[in-house]
Amino acid sequence: MMIINIQFKKGVLELCVLVIVSIKDCYGYELVEKISRHIDIAEGTIYPLLRRLKKEGYLESYLKESKEGPPRKYYRITAPGIKEKEALISEWQAFTGGVNAIIEKGRANDDQE
Repeated sequence: MMIINIQFKKGVLELCVLVIVSIKDCYGYELVEKISRHIDIAEGTIYPLLRRLKKEGYLESYLKESKEGPPRKYYRITAPGIKEKEALISEWQAFTGGVNAIIEKGRANDDQE
């Protein structure tokens, strides 16, 4: 499992949430479980993010009955959320492409020594 800087992690969690919810409506803890398979996160970091994304109009929520207890609050992506997700994916790809180019130059330089 990858461990990364906290500020950087907060920046990419929005993208992760929007991508996951665009695939399938999810409740908060389910999102934590899915993201935690790849990135080390605390459960408490997701709920403020979900509230903000809902307030910004990128997600909407609804209650759904649960066999394990009280109804769960599920989140689904909205049309503005899909646009934001696509914009964030483009930014992420440009960023990682730039970082990878720097890394490759560094590796090529190491090979010349």
